Amino acid sequence: MVSPCATSVEQEQNVKGFFKSGHTNNWAVLVCTSRFWFNYRHVANTLSIYRSVKRLGIPDSQIILMLADDMACNARNPRPATVFNNANQHINVYGDDVEVDYRGYEVTVENFIRVLTGRLPPGTPRSKRLMTDDRSNILVYMTGHGGENFLKFQDAEEISNVELAHAFEQMWQKKRYHEVLYIIDTCQAVSMFQLFYSPNILSVGSSQVGEDSLSHHVDPAIGVYVIDRYTYYALEFLEKVSPNSKKTMADFFQVCPQQVCRSTPGIRTDLFRRDIKTVPITDFFGSVRNVELSSTTIALSNETETTERVQFPEKEEGPKDKEIKRFSFVEQLPAVEKNSEKGTYHQKVQFSSEFVLASSALLAVVVVVLLSRIAS
Repeated sequence: MVSPCATSVEQEQNVKGFFKSGHTNNWAVLVCTSRFWFNYRHVANTLSIYRSVKRLGIPDSQIILMLADDMACNARNPRPATVFNNANQHINVYGDDVEVDYRGYEVTVENFIRVLTGRLPPGTPRSKRLMTDDRSNILVYMTGHGGENFLKFQDAEEISNVELAHAFEQMWQKKRYHEVLYIIDTCQAVSMFQLFYSPNILSVGSSQVGEDSLSHHVDPAIGVYVIDRYTYYALEFLEKVSPNSKKTMADFFQVCPQQVCRSTPGIRTDLFRRDIKTVPITDFFGSVRNVELSSTTIALSNETETTERVQFPEKEEGPKDKEIKRFSFVEQLPAVEKNSEKGTYHQKVQFSSEFVLASSALLAVVVVVLLSRIAS
């Protein structure tokens, strides 16, 4: 006969193995920061990753897609409503059901930071919100023109590596993620994650500090470069990945060696607690979750609270008896009340003070006019 203690220990071990990734949902934030036709490739970069994560299981409801320009509807596009990432034009990465959440001038540094930290106006629709929690794995992909310690938005402003690092720290403090995979394809990309200090972030960039991130090839029919080198080889790798793939993040980090990228990709794993050789690629690029029915209750430890963090003092509450002035529209029709005793209705007319004042003034003018005519 098996003892209950042995059964509980075995069950606990099975649970730990079953939930080894620690996350329960996947999200993606995909950002193209460049405008203008000659930056066609940056839109194609972002849509390439968008197509891959959708194919591997992340739904549009859990993808925040930010495109600074609409290349599919650009007047220079010889094939309207399409965006291709290859000169052979065999993959239309724009697709038939693309859902762009932030478009054109909505793609700003402020909106990007607000999306990450959740500090959005109350009226923001759900499709524009990153509704994550402490069990969410998030893929953050960015592409555009950058330099050492900054990435340009719209050729008008820029986000610094300090601002980005603080944004991720706010996310951690507010329990908005479990693990983050940060990918950036731009010049001097590694500089953007050198200052990260929050736990559970795995980072990869297409180029080292002092290096340019190069384009891959031109499509003669379109007349511009259609994709960057790093994203081209990343997409080539992802096209061979299926939802039940055994590929790991260690395999993904080998997709673009220096001899084909012409730049030197860099990774950072010191903030990440798991061994990248054991992390399935679908932990970030897919939405694959193990499902098992059980009749018993199992307590899961919150892994995101194992690291000690600084606690900030809470703000003091104001006086509770303070009245809040509220505004509302004036009733346009008289209120109708029911007489509960007789079962009849009667009208209860209510007028605002402004209406009464205006009516009194008008009545006074009418009286003055009538008296003047009588006197004459």
